[in-house]
Amino acid sequence: MKTALLVVPATGLAVGLAAPLLGFPNIARPAFTAATLVVIAALLAEIIASLRRGEVGLDIVALLSMSAALAIGETLAASVVALMYAGGQSLEAFAERRARRDMVALLARAPRSTRRYGAHGLEEIALDAVAIGDRLLIRQGETIPVDGTVTTDLAVIDEAAITGESVPAQRRHGEQVISGSINVGAPFDMRADRLASDSTLAGIVRLVAAAEASKAPMSRLADRYAMVFLAVTVVLALAAYILSGDPVRAVAVLVVATPCPLILAVPVALVAGLSRAAARGILVKGGKALEALARIDVLVLDKTGTLTHGRPRITSELVFDGITPRELLRLAASADQASQHVLARRLVSEAEARGLDLAVPEAAEEVPGEGVSATVEGRRVSVGGIAYAAARADLGTGDDEAADNLRRLRDGTGVVVAVSVDGRLAGGFLMVDELRAGSHALLDALRAEGLKRIVLATGDRAGVAEALAADLPVDEIRSEQTPADKVAVVVAERRHGAVMMVGDGVNDAPALAAADIGLAMGATGSAAAAETADVVLLVDQLSRLREALVIARRARTIALQSVVAGIGLSLVAMVAAAFGLIAPVQGALLQEAIDVAVILNALRALGGPVPAEIR
Repeated sequence: MKTALLVVPATGLAVGLAAPLLGFPNIARPAFTAATLVVIAALLAEIIASLRRGEVGLDIVALLSMSAALAIGETLAASVVALMYAGGQSLEAFAERRARRDMVALLARAPRSTRRYGAHGLEEIALDAVAIGDRLLIRQGETIPVDGTVTTDLAVIDEAAITGESVPAQRRHGEQVISGSINVGAPFDMRADRLASDSTLAGIVRLVAAAEASKAPMSRLADRYAMVFLAVTVVLALAAYILSGDPVRAVAVLVVATPCPLILAVPVALVAGLSRAAARGILVKGGKALEALARIDVLVLDKTGTLTHGRPRITSELVFDGITPRELLRLAASADQASQHVLARRLVSEAEARGLDLAVPEAAEEVPGEGVSATVEGRRVSVGGIAYAAARADLGTGDDEAADNLRRLRDGTGVVVAVSVDGRLAGGFLMVDELRAGSHALLDALRAEGLKRIVLATGDRAGVAEALAADLPVDEIRSEQTPADKVAVVVAERRHGAVMMVGDGVNDAPALAAADIGLAMGATGSAAAAETADVVLLVDQLSRLREALVIARRARTIALQSVVAGIGLSLVAMVAAAFGLIAPVQGALLQEAIDVAVILNALRALGGPVPAEIR
């Protein structure tokens, strides 16, 4: 529509300019006037629609300038303003399409069906019909429909549209694949781990919709400044007319008053920042979140799955009452299938890697951050921390011999997963999760970006947390934190400034929601964390956290630059027009030059180098 509108004033201006040359001078003014009136009608309809939504925009300046130019007989100037206005609208539409391109490119190839192994072989089913546990066939070139786990030896996946990684990734048996990625290797089988509505691809659809619907605080601030700018424009135009007695000067002021630095620069720069982040596997839920991200002062970090890989290994095991380690692992992993906690998922993966046949858990109950209980083959199994499992065994944690033996199992860096079966402690596993390489350098780099404070908040006991973070540049370590405790940490840290919470588990979701900005490790984290968070990293690299910060701050800086420079130039031009130094036609051309410069500057937020140390 905006592009089509551009044709009318362009045609009218061309006819009007050509008419005298062809011997029809009387056609020029009607051609200019008719084209301008069409644009005025379209603009008036848009202004009325905006007023009904409770919005007052600077398009009123364009309406005043065209109407005033026609009223005093400056039909050429009015036609030029009409062309420039329509051209600005087309340029705005192009800029927003370009800025949003990386955010929506994935949606075009979202699959609508997939192939499932059924009782009678392969069958094609709708995406909504996929159930958790279904075995799917992904052919070469197909988009992975849901998040899942590879069940054949090898899958070669192009994750560029999701994570920004250009090199295809190899996923082996038991490893996860992300919906929206493309199979660039041989056909492979996978197990569906999430419903289509809960998978990464569906989340991207929701994030794009949220990004388009959101309005950043900076945009709202620009709206308020726009009203001030409108008042200044009208006052300056009236003053120019009253003091000079020349209505042409007043029209020139209105014509040269360009609203684009306010009404275009901020949203284009923020949408460009969102697009830039999406291209790097960083999904930000709208301009409001992007702007808040740019102002972060304090970072609160969970440990498991963030500072660590979130893939702990079983390094030791202890069993009681004659149960074998394999049977204990099978029962524990069967119950843990009902949990999305990172330790639960790793326990399940370990059991599957050892070839154990897991049973379907029934009557499952989970206490986020503590453990899960379920009935497995008629036996009540509880898996979690020592205190949790002991309590489910109707035992205290004081002098119980089995609990004491489990405590002695743990070392300075590991976590004990305890298991009770039918009301008795049956044993446990020591699981060790290693610190991500480069964590120290990343935290140093975040401080260099302006963070004032970094806090580690983890559910692990003090010994594990302190041993892990001993050499890390953190200001404080808060251990043995429940989900409610993490929320309290976030609230308390607000006295130091805006707070970002980074986590990946269900137990982190309340703190993610409480923080000014919540960031979830979406590639390996829980769906609850990803849904609650304002920012989701689709690639399992915490280093993208700094990149997200750099992109957000760059977008905000560019938006402010565009506003200050654009409004400054406009005010100078308006004063010059008031003194009769700029004619209406010249003002229209100058206005469009400022608009183009502002929008092109805002689009710079699409680019920018990736810091070398986090490539």
